[in-house]
Amino acid sequence: MEVLHNFIGGEWVRSSSTEHLDVINPATNDVLSKVPISSKEDVDKAAKSARVAFQIWKKVPVPKRARILYKYHHLLTENHDELANLIVLENGKAYKEAYGEVQRGIECVEFAAGAPTLMMGETLSGIAEEIDSEMFRYPLGVVGGITPYNFPMMVPLWMFPLAIACGNTFILKPSERTPLLATKLVEMFTESGAPPGVLNVVHGAHEVVNGLLDHEDINAISFVGSQPVAKYVYERAASQGKRVQALAGAKNHHVVMPDANKSKAIQHIISSTFGSAGQRCMACSAVVVVGDADDFVSELKTKADELTMGSGLDDDVLLTPVIRKSHLDKVVGYVEKGIQEGATLIRDGRMEMDEITEGCFLGATIFDHVTPEMTIAKEEIFAPVLSILRADDLDAGLDFIRKSRFGNGATIYTKDARAVRKFREEADAGMLGINVGVPATMAFFPFSGWKDSFYGDLHVNGKDGVNFFTRKKMITSRFDF
Repeated sequence: MEVLHNFIGGEWVRSSSTEHLDVINPATNDVLSKVPISSKEDVDKAAKSARVAFQIWKKVPVPKRARILYKYHHLLTENHDELANLIVLENGKAYKEAYGEVQRGIECVEFAAGAPTLMMGETLSGIAEEIDSEMFRYPLGVVGGITPYNFPMMVPLWMFPLAIACGNTFILKPSERTPLLATKLVEMFTESGAPPGVLNVVHGAHEVVNGLLDHEDINAISFVGSQPVAKYVYERAASQGKRVQALAGAKNHHVVMPDANKSKAIQHIISSTFGSAGQRCMACSAVVVVGDADDFVSELKTKADELTMGSGLDDDVLLTPVIRKSHLDKVVGYVEKGIQEGATLIRDGRMEMDEITEGCFLGATIFDHVTPEMTIAKEEIFAPVLSILRADDLDAGLDFIRKSRFGNGATIYTKDARAVRKFREEADAGMLGINVGVPATMAFFPFSGWKDSFYGDLHVNGKDGVNFFTRKKMITSRFDF
């Protein structure tokens, strides 16, 4: 059985730890490889390598950095299918979803390759008599990135291409559940001409995370994961003076107005809720139906009944496995909690769990008559479980969103321009959709979650990403000496 290695200083090296975890295909429970649970000693080696590399890399002209990213873009594009298949293998999502993830990752590299423009400063002549002022951007130093299992390609590419383009060096800690894609990303980046030590990978779990948060040679941390861990990462790293962006959980509401195209809304909701087994922070997890809801709920259930559940490599499969048996057990606990608290279970995905004898599968699960104080309405479940809330009007629907402690995304389905504007102005979330099922932003805009969906000041991607990975130096010059 293959045992993965860390990548430090341009070489694949064995972890100092002898502890390993199995990397499992969640659709079959087959063991794909073993990943080391590395130690703080491994983090220290990577940090020292990255710090040495930074002294050279920060002086490399920005256009030369960009040329490496052009080559990287070419390699990723050339291997699009292979990367998508690898995501399906270790994450379990459907091939179509994986193919789209690869494309989103490639778009992040495209954005980062614009570094000569992105790194530009600002000048103003004549801020006073015979005095000019200029602003230059400089890299931070060594950046640590901690990424989740649900987007093993896109999220790392949110981070290290832009960080490196800005002149930083990087240590990636991928999810121990999906480390194979990270290995492939590093191999291709090295093939693109990246010098040793510019990009490093340390596999592991809690000890590696704490090692990154505590290490004195690491200047910034970029994190994506669950809300409790995001808060912990932010507080621990920020208390030590590190710059931090920590993207957390979500509870995204989709508001269906009486005038909406019901069939199209249901199509978007089904895809958003059950695609990737609901394991994405922009998934629809709560539908707010304004007005009479009975016909809408009936049609939604009918469409959910038609879903095919199975391996992501099979044609026409949308509903794929959750990542691990332990997570499946946790989700089943949420379903039981919803029943106990009085929600109406109109589609019980647990009934389909035994239809596929291998893997971590849960059928599409739908609760009706959910109220905001119920656990399933408040907490992120991260699974193919949907809650339906009923509202008399848009104001009530907006109030549901407002009461949520999360603020990643929200969507409205309507043809009414007044409802759209009201929703845009009053919905308490950072990414909004108008008749769009997954209102995730492109790489040139910030991924701008609010409330407990984000900890920090500068988001990933877009101008926020550039500002996060750089610091500014102001020069004031007098010319009448």
